[in-house]
Amino acid sequence: MAELRDIAQLGDPILRQTAQPIYHVQEEWVQRLSEDLLATLVHANAVGIAAPQVGLLYRLLVVASRPNPRYPTAPEMAPIVMINPHLISHSDEIVEDWEGCLSIPGLRGLVPRYREIEVEFTSPDAKLQRMVMRDFVARVFQHEFDHLGGTVFLDRMNSLHDMMTDQEYLKRIVAHPAEM
Repeated sequence: MAELRDIAQLGDPILRQTAQPIYHVQEEWVQRLSEDLLATLVHANAVGIAAPQVGLLYRLLVVASRPNPRYPTAPEMAPIVMINPHLISHSDEIVEDWEGCLSIPGLRGLVPRYREIEVEFTSPDAKLQRMVMRDFVARVFQHEFDHLGGTVFLDRMNSLHDMMTDQEYLKRIVAHPAEM
């Protein structure tokens, strides 16, 4: 049975460290960690999570976009567990949009990201996968991928003036997007 994991918060040194590759993806602990990350993500109303956020420096992340209270307009997709992911290519187009993070609760920032990316990863059944992602889902991947290298969304922002609380975000951006 999956276990809910504690989420590391900004200031915890693990969030600034580089995650290590997983060499034996079908080992029981990898499968258990994948299940725990999925359960923790659902419990936290998140759209993505990476192993360093639960205190484990391994190259494993989950992208699981779906509408929820934190991201009411997120597209629906089946969760994807990605082991040892790599960014293969990206579009030239960069788009700024609002991001939050389970490890930085209560804050949102305007972050530039590639609109479209191609990624490669190993699935939990040890199959090499390639996938093209666009827009919100590409943003989620890039955000979680950053965690594997010790980077948080604050590091990617062009200006600290492009930050607000979750409460303001929900009031201004979600409730009245045309006004921003």
